[in-house]
Amino acid sequence: MTKRAVVFGSSGQLGVELVRELGARGYTVHGFERKAIDISDRDLVEKSLAGLDPEVVFNAAAYNQVDVAEREPQAAFVANALGVRNLAMACRQLDARLVHFSTDYVFDGTAGRPYTEEDPTHPLGAYAVSKLAGELYAQAYLETPLIVRTSGVFGPGGLKTARGNFIELMLRLASAAAHQPIRVVEDHFASPTYAPTLAGRTIDLVERNCQGIFHVAGGTAISWFEFAKLIFESAGVHPELQATNEREYRTAARRPKFSALSNAKMESEGVAPFPTLAMAVKSYLKIRQTLV
Repeated sequence: MTKRAVVFGSSGQLGVELVRELGARGYTVHGFERKAIDISDRDLVEKSLAGLDPEVVFNAAAYNQVDVAEREPQAAFVANALGVRNLAMACRQLDARLVHFSTDYVFDGTAGRPYTEEDPTHPLGAYAVSKLAGELYAQAYLETPLIVRTSGVFGPGGLKTARGNFIELMLRLASAAAHQPIRVVEDHFASPTYAPTLAGRTIDLVERNCQGIFHVAGGTAISWFEFAKLIFESAGVHPELQATNEREYRTAARRPKFSALSNAKMESEGVAPFPTLAMAVKSYLKIRQTLV
């Protein structure tokens, strides 16, 4: 019998890949774009899911404007925390599994090494607090949620989303950087994650009946400066790139300085490691050529 899945945030970078991969694996998939269903509307969420009776629900919908959240923390909390509560309550009523995506920002970045699932959380701002609260709501209302923390997601869907991704930002700056250097921080590290691989590895965990918190990220701890350098080398463009740091590049929100994630727990379940970041960027750029 065909399995039924619902994806919230289906038009985002991760959502489009979840819909594609689930379909390829034989699931009957229904995707909800954010403009179609606001997960902060509890009644609408319950009504929509009840009509579809899914076995698994993926939440890739999120408020992810990290700096703007410092001005409007309530909006971030409604989407990232209360919205998850609504999904969890609806899944409990339907006996459906909830797969919720969280973030490396739940950590403060002071460990100086890739974080494991057992490390204590310490969010540094409104966005991060709202995401951690979403994790807690999923765990409060459900016995077997799957919470996937990831980092710096980029995928072909970023070409069609309003905010894009880091690769698109760098290529956009490179095309306009005739007389101005591109400055990127060298003292902040993450695990940039390729959305198609993230979708596939997450579904692998679902099909292994994994539950609890898992880190599913790019597998490479790299500074944003070095990531930019890799992007330009892979794309064959040569803008002037200069390293800067947190002190020179202040943002409204505090960010963890080293928020790379360890995939060891994921791999211990027999899920394949991520390909190298260089391979992921190469794949992204190849697909990008067919879309632009």
